[in-house]
Amino acid sequence: MTPRAKWPSGVAKTLALPEQPLAANLIASARRFAQRTAIIFHGAHYDYQTLLDRVEKLSGYFQHSQGLKPGDRVLLFMQNSPQFVISYYAILHAGGVVVPVNPMSRSAELDYIRSDTDAKIICHGAELCEVVAPLLKAGKFDCALLADYAQMANPNYDLPLPKGLQKRDLTPLTAKGFTLWQSVIDSHNGAEPATISPDDLAVIPYSSGTTGQPKGCMHSHRTVMVTAVGGVQWYGMDENCVSLATMPMFHVTGMQAVMNGPVYAGGTVVIMTRWDRRIAAELIQRYGVTRWRSIAAMAIDFANMPDLERYDLSSLRAIGGGGAAMPAPVAHRLKTITGLDYIEGYGLSETMAATHINPVEDARPQCLGIPVFDVDACVWSPQSGAKLGANEVGEILLTGPQLFLGYWQRPKETEEVFVTVDGTRYFRTGDMGYVDEDGYFYMVDRLKRMINAAGFKIWPAEVEAIMHGHPEIAEVCVIGITDTRRGETAKAVIVPVDRENPPDPADIITWCKTNMAAYKCPTHIEFVANLPKSGSSKVLWRELTEQARQSE
Repeated sequence: MTPRAKWPSGVAKTLALPEQPLAANLIASARRFAQRTAIIFHGAHYDYQTLLDRVEKLSGYFQHSQGLKPGDRVLLFMQNSPQFVISYYAILHAGGVVVPVNPMSRSAELDYIRSDTDAKIICHGAELCEVVAPLLKAGKFDCALLADYAQMANPNYDLPLPKGLQKRDLTPLTAKGFTLWQSVIDSHNGAEPATISPDDLAVIPYSSGTTGQPKGCMHSHRTVMVTAVGGVQWYGMDENCVSLATMPMFHVTGMQAVMNGPVYAGGTVVIMTRWDRRIAAELIQRYGVTRWRSIAAMAIDFANMPDLERYDLSSLRAIGGGGAAMPAPVAHRLKTITGLDYIEGYGLSETMAATHINPVEDARPQCLGIPVFDVDACVWSPQSGAKLGANEVGEILLTGPQLFLGYWQRPKETEEVFVTVDGTRYFRTGDMGYVDEDGYFYMVDRLKRMINAAGFKIWPAEVEAIMHGHPEIAEVCVIGITDTRRGETAKAVIVPVDRENPPDPADIITWCKTNMAAYKCPTHIEFVANLPKSGSSKVLWRELTEQARQSE
């Protein structure tokens, strides 16, 4: 098979990386573009020099007041905000390791990651004090650095912070052991330059995987740099790019696409703390946003906004994302309004975001894209142990320079996710898919998500993609439930376009039978107001599956 995919014009196939740690990217951009706006946050503008000054002050606090040493882990437990960006780079600048934590986590989940990494310091949002407080009281943190997002927002801005995040007096919390983030910034000087190698540990994002406890994915400055710089090169980003940050920065795709990549390029980031489709459209219009990377679920919600056409979105030059296949009708509506193809990609926590992206000049719908710089990927049969040919479904394997160093303190689990095929050691993604004759990869579904209906394999993602073509369906999640005759059968949990007047379930099933093989059709329909979603806006299909099983 000779791949015929169109590689982006003017882009080298091998990525040349700067031999430097991540914080050096911010320092370089501050030197080149000191007065250029780095962050826009609820009407407040911060230039690169201001950003670097605050990073250096916080880094100094970590070193001088907390005794942070190279390699020490620090938990970063915040929603999207300037404080997230500053804390992230300050930890790295001081030689520490960032452990980003989903801000939807509760105390027990936070304690698990704290214990697993032996982190003594946590930087967190004020809205998360109740989650952190029990651990702080129990002496499990030496320092809990509390950030009030409102302190870096314009108090007179006409688009206020979401409910619960408005400015309030946090001083009483100091008596309970919390340290105010802003007071540290106001009272400390710069840090001593830490000696950091590109191969030193930088970030440990946690991956839930398919089973068991979450595992920390160890990434060096180099592996993080690969996808940050790679994204800049692939999309042709520069200092004139204005990125809308709706993807959560704690998640690797958001971290790279809307923070590390733009900082490396010297661009501007418009930060949203929480997703709101109407505010997103307003910000694109107001600030001339040129680039919007999103989770597919956000793009679907955005495209379903009834009056989207009234907003001026003409500044956009690139839209795209991942997390799930973009339904064709949604992609069509976005293209009708913006004139742009929705560029899909594929990656994991273990690869620090993208290993595959669609070529901008030859993008294909509902497609993972082609392997990017220096990535070797193939499709493999777990049963036979052999590579598969074009259009044959199997597990996606890959290797590349962005691949993680292993799971934190889990050598056995690390070894289990690798397999050697034809002399090459590949990472097992756990994702089922295929590659076509042109070298484009397609997702079928998660290996563990497949529904076995009387011996017929049903891939929920495929059924969901088809069902999104129904005019009365806004969102849908397909799960497997027990069936006395078939063993398992498919159930569709649907958010209707008109929540007050949902369609007849029988009509939905009839429509499905005309648009897909009978064995794939959901036999049960449930309408809901909203689908449960993670902090990265991925639909929590396991939660829906468990709820269904409990009600059986």
